[in-house]
Amino acid sequence: MFKPEKIRPRSYEELIRDFKVTAPANFNFAFDLADALADEDPGRLAMIHVDDAGTRREYGFGYFRDASNRLANALVGRGIGRGDRVMLILYRRVEYWVSMLALAKIGALPIPSPALLTAQDIVFRANFARVRACIVEDSVAGRVQEARAECRDLEVLVQAGDRPAMDGWLDFEALVRDADEGFARAADSPGGREPMVIFFSSGTTGMPKMVLHDHSYPLGHYATAALWHDLEPGDVHLTLSDTGWAKSVWGKFYGQWMAGAVVFVWDFRGRFEPARLLDMIAGHGVTTFCAPPTVYRFLIREDLSKWDLSGLRHCTTAGELLNESVFVAWEKALGLPIYEGYGQTETCLQMATFKCMRPKPGSIGRPAPGWNIVLLDEAGRVCGPGEEGEICIDLGAGRPLGLFDGYLDEPERTARVLKADYYHTGDKAWMDEDGYFWFLGRTDDLIKSSGYRIGPFEVESALITHQAVVEAAVTAAPDPVRGQAVKATVVLAKGFSPSEELTSALQEHVKKQTAPYKYPRLIDYVEALPKTISGKIKRAEIRERDWKKAD
Repeated sequence: MFKPEKIRPRSYEELIRDFKVTAPANFNFAFDLADALADEDPGRLAMIHVDDAGTRREYGFGYFRDASNRLANALVGRGIGRGDRVMLILYRRVEYWVSMLALAKIGALPIPSPALLTAQDIVFRANFARVRACIVEDSVAGRVQEARAECRDLEVLVQAGDRPAMDGWLDFEALVRDADEGFARAADSPGGREPMVIFFSSGTTGMPKMVLHDHSYPLGHYATAALWHDLEPGDVHLTLSDTGWAKSVWGKFYGQWMAGAVVFVWDFRGRFEPARLLDMIAGHGVTTFCAPPTVYRFLIREDLSKWDLSGLRHCTTAGELLNESVFVAWEKALGLPIYEGYGQTETCLQMATFKCMRPKPGSIGRPAPGWNIVLLDEAGRVCGPGEEGEICIDLGAGRPLGLFDGYLDEPERTARVLKADYYHTGDKAWMDEDGYFWFLGRTDDLIKSSGYRIGPFEVESALITHQAVVEAAVTAAPDPVRGQAVKATVVLAKGFSPSEELTSALQEHVKKQTAPYKYPRLIDYVEALPKTISGKIKRAEIRERDWKKAD
């Protein structure tokens, strides 16, 4: 069984020196970690699951071994085999983890997908990825059925949930119940550098990409869990994420089980309610927590003294820029700093503020062990402290565990980002004198105005500290004098209405929060910002619309 050594570094230098993870030959997470834990102690707690009605269920590793074995046998019996691509749309149902493990054992490639996909989205993804099977919740099955006639390769359909399976569909529970419980590992079983999972990217700057990871990918997430989430055996960890995105395996699966922690899953539906989340944390013994900064912004608006959060000992965030005001408010209320991290669908954790480091609110931290990160300018020169550049991974000494294999079926797209011994992330940042990195935005999102280079996140962060602003997207708008002008597209809080006076007030507010030249010269008020189905702001859509108007 894979048993990495846990370290307790006193400094960042010790962490980089002492943390090592070596990939075992032909590693397969389902066999070498999940099943091995089950064989050692089948009753050992793997997951606490709370559904939308508040019903709590506990699952041991023996359950996941036996259920995934049964599903693997059932799928093989229906013709699903090595290399086949299987779409999963399962919210946060337990069937997601069972399916991921079963497909890893078979060598088929799961494609975790969000439940917000429309029928047309499903057609696009199913045909683009040549999907042969899908395993979906009953609430989504109707959309798949609607799309089915246009999905060229889709043959096997499995429905999970309480409703009777539709005609032509297999019932997940019956499928697993009736299959053989034994699924022996073959001598040539899948593992190592063989393809394991496909994630679709968010598509913030264009059509989604198919990101391919191999069986060594889970090993890269041990650092995510053991170092960034600071997990110990017995910890109960909650990462707030839908299983349709790569973030779910960052915080609800691989690294957590490798670190000996219990995964806590809250399968809520509908509108996010901060008070219900606090009920989950306080009522179910959650010890470590990870969520986007937006969630923390909602939580600090609650009276946190109403909940007993004394069991919570470590908090992390990623996905957006963390505002210093949120950091300070959370630490003041709970005595806990928030440790930021950075990575992509194409990678695991690239950078973070670790427990042995002093958090700097707004910084994404320093490189994780094994990730040789540099900033490159447009000429390919390595940037020094204070200089802005693209975040790139130096591959000269080898590939770090967790780096993707490429964009599936798109070698030219892969070649544009994996070139000259570097992986180009497409993200911009700068590094301070202490080696901490500060995220600026996507390279396409940077604004060049009157010779200044302005990142959207800093301006957005300044705007949302104003009581009138709920959300903001900052983009480049055409300007005949400056070339580009800073524009803010703003969603207002209840009780506020657009006006010239409010525009002036917001502009003055930004000037006080950051360098005055960065203030938005244009402010547009909207009911909602354009977003991807993963919730990321589509700045490119706003920018393109403005530039088309100027043509």
